[in-house]
Amino acid sequence: MGRKTESAIPRPGEGKRGPEGHLGYLVRQANVAVRAAMEKALADLEVTAPQFAVLTMIAAYPGVSGADLARLTFLTPQTINVIVRNLEKAGAIEKSAHAVHGRILQLAMTASGRALLKRCRMRVHAVEDRIAALVGRDDERLIRRWLSAVAETLGKERA
Repeated sequence: MGRKTESAIPRPGEGKRGPEGHLGYLVRQANVAVRAAMEKALADLEVTAPQFAVLTMIAAYPGVSGADLARLTFLTPQTINVIVRNLEKAGAIEKSAHAVHGRILQLAMTASGRALLKRCRMRVHAVEDRIAALVGRDDERLIRRWLSAVAETLGKERA
């Protein structure tokens, strides 16, 4: 029984990695491609895609807890702890105790963190512009609604 060579594996967009592929696989494949493009775009800023997600959510929801941050970013609490520790050490975020529940630590951006996030967003917007350029504006709105509906519908099944 012969072993398949790498050349037998279809490239993204071909065979089962193309329009005829399983929908869940295609969503995952796209997710991996987007993350790789984001990592490349953010590399010289020394920010990873998960760190960008954490910064984005802290900016969007000031005072968010680590546990909520893990749920928002789809990262494990352990990963969040490492990212928060590194971002805090870098001066991008700060922690403070919750006014009522002192054991809960709330996270907020620093001025340095906001400046870093602004630089990151410029890079990520360029990646998102490349994605959006693959479809028209109406299709983009439809895809956004569809992706949100998938998360909402399948997310209900988890709860």
